[in-house]
Amino acid sequence: STPSSPAVTCASPPGFDDRFHRDCANDPKNARASRSFRRSGRSERAWKEAMARSATWHAEAAEAGVRKHPTWSPYDDNGGTCIAVAGENYCVVAASTRMSTGFSILTRNRSMVREMSPSCLIASAGFSGDADTLHKTLHARQVTYRHDHGKPMSCQAMSQLLSNTLYFRRFFPYYTFNLCAGLDNQGKGCVYTYDAVGSFERTPFSCQGSGKDLVQPVLDNQLRAVSPLLVPPRGAPVTPLSLTEAIDLVKDCFASAGERDIFTGDRVEICIVTAEGIRREYLDLKLD
Repeated sequence: STPSSPAVTCASPPGFDDRFHRDCANDPKNARASRSFRRSGRSERAWKEAMARSATWHAEAAEAGVRKHPTWSPYDDNGGTCIAVAGENYCVVAASTRMSTGFSILTRNRSMVREMSPSCLIASAGFSGDADTLHKTLHARQVTYRHDHGKPMSCQAMSQLLSNTLYFRRFFPYYTFNLCAGLDNQGKGCVYTYDAVGSFERTPFSCQGSGKDLVQPVLDNQLRAVSPLLVPPRGAPVTPLSLTEAIDLVKDCFASAGERDIFTGDRVEICIVTAEGIRREYLDLKLD
């Protein structure tokens, strides 16, 4: 049996049979519709009058906001917020664990952070399906690199690989907003922030996700100099905070964002990257 056609959300124009309405919609030059009309025994004049009524009906439907065909999107925004702060000899990467769609919470315990190597993490906000696929792809490439070269991929190399992967999919992009963070070859903290199609830059700190508009001003206020002309940057772009101060700042940011952003909540996973490895802490947020 042939599959049924998708449902149409509004009725056909008055005076039309379903076959004629379907032919008009499928044939931009209306040749098929004209043949269908003639086969049914109706005159050319009647066909032109029917076309005029169809145009009038579609115009009125558009003005009334009637949706003529169902819409579907391959993307969804599952919310969540992630933050990364780079220090002199550390990097802190934190992300909320709530996964939601619309006003529904799908799970309260989903990690947005993926460990790529002992010195590199990737945190992804946006569509969780694309984020999982992206993480699996990057992890597979990292494993291949480790087998070929006998060492894990550096954070700088992973940042370029992530950019190339996102740009490769620019015509049907991964709906993810990513942070690549860890330690560079000199042991200093590094944070790379991305848009959806692979443009990226290295910064001392950054955030992505649904709470970005709430968190970024706090980070700018606490970590950025009043003017780059007054304090020219020297060396690697890192923050002046100690590790303990950076962790406290990240916790304060999430506590504030959780009060205003309904997509950020439940719990925060905090990953601390140092020369000794990666350790994790957790912070409980509001459950509502």
